[in-house]
Amino acid sequence: RHSTSLQSFLWVFRPLFFYNLVACGFSAHYAGCDLRSRPPAWTPSGLHVFRTIPTSHWPMPPQTFITGEVRRTVDDRFRVSLPADMAEAVTDDNGQTIISKERFGCVSLWRANDWQQRIDAGVALIRQKIEAGRMENRYGDVQRLGRLLSTRHQTVRLANRSRLLVPDEFRSFLGIEPNQDVMLVGAVICVEIWNLDAWIETLREDMPEFGPLFLQLTE
Repeated sequence: RHSTSLQSFLWVFRPLFFYNLVACGFSAHYAGCDLRSRPPAWTPSGLHVFRTIPTSHWPMPPQTFITGEVRRTVDDRFRVSLPADMAEAVTDDNGQTIISKERFGCVSLWRANDWQQRIDAGVALIRQKIEAGRMENRYGDVQRLGRLLSTRHQTVRLANRSRLLVPDEFRSFLGIEPNQDVMLVGAVICVEIWNLDAWIETLREDMPEFGPLFLQLTE
């Protein structure tokens, strides 16, 4: 039980290793799904959304395998329209989406119900450790995590199932102004919204690793 909760906690707070392993998303095996189960759905926008069958390898929602890069403009009210397939992939049955801060210049979108289940599992594990007196020497870390958890994510609804109003607290983190372009990027298990300068810098750093990473994850 604790092992499952811990995995759920790690999924929510994705350390850098897990981010590189899964969010770059070139291997269905490591994402806990079987892409051979169904053919990919090729979309007019150029996004590749693969329908998959979940397994128990990772406590994460692998219903879709999202890739693609789409440039959009944030309007004067800080709204941005997502392609239909991206919007569907990050909206749960109740029409809710989670927006989360990732790294400065980037926020991500997730299915709200899946996200909340895993947040609850991780928080429950931490509370158990606190109540059992196992965190007395780590209160500084617990406080730091609490601050990040308090500000990291928010539940939103996409207007007309595809248009996101970027919340106030996320605009400065994303580093955007009205009528500014952003890049929407499929990160396999979520959709990311990038400040263009931050996106170009990330590509500059990460793209040389594409070949080795692809080979590593497809072995």
